Amino acid sequence: MTEALLEIEALTKRFGGVVACDGISLALQRGELHALIGPNGAGKTTLIGQLTGEIAPDGGHIRFDARDITALPVYRRSQIGLARSFQIASLFPEFTALDNVALAVQAHAGHSFRFWRAARREPQLREPARAALIRVGLAQRADVAVTALSHGERRQLEIAMALATGPRMLLLDEPMAGMGPEESARLIEILRKLKGGVTILLIEHDMDAVFALADRISVLVYGRIIACGDPAAIRADPVVRQAYLGESGGGATHG
Repeated sequence: MTEALLEIEALTKRFGGVVACDGISLALQRGELHALIGPNGAGKTTLIGQLTGEIAPDGGHIRFDARDITALPVYRRSQIGLARSFQIASLFPEFTALDNVALAVQAHAGHSFRFWRAARREPQLREPARAALIRVGLAQRADVAVTALSHGERRQLEIAMALATGPRMLLLDEPMAGMGPEESARLIEILRKLKGGVTILLIEHDMDAVFALADRISVLVYGRIIACGDPAAIRADPVVRQAYLGESGGGATHG
């Protein structure tokens, strides 16, 4: 096993009397696609918020590439290669897909949007943006306005925006949400092609996607990881089946 890229140690977060994250410890290896699953309210989104720097933990440590980033602000985490898909609050609907990704490149470089009118033609913005669109299967939709993209294509676009910043690790928070079977299958194939090239932490309710993609799966229930292992081990774990998978009879489920 290679050296871990992300290490979470005893991470804790409380909201009043509710313990959202209860001493979570987890390590992600370089190039790994690690899925985090669990019922609603398990603490998954709170954990992601702490990894991105949007939520300050009450205890514990986060290390990225052996560096303690527990107190690092959001923009610094982005600069060292930690990217969250969907962290940009909204796409620019009147701009094209290519324009949106080029804006992400520009923002990551720290340039002001007020120069966008001239900068949108700059090769140093357009070339990495176009390359990111190719990686998510949107090359043929580069010049289409966001308003004309389907829900699934917008999710692909948001991943392209994260990829365009050159991340070493992607945090994906329920990318399949709201998708139909065809769109989900397309995104699964896109993520399968990204595997190995970038480390991915995937939070997802779609068990078909999780078991198709994950190298390892961690199960979070009531703020605690109750199991961690490869897909076959997780599927067979009786505690997991009772606590989470068993909610729908133990099969693949959207939940």
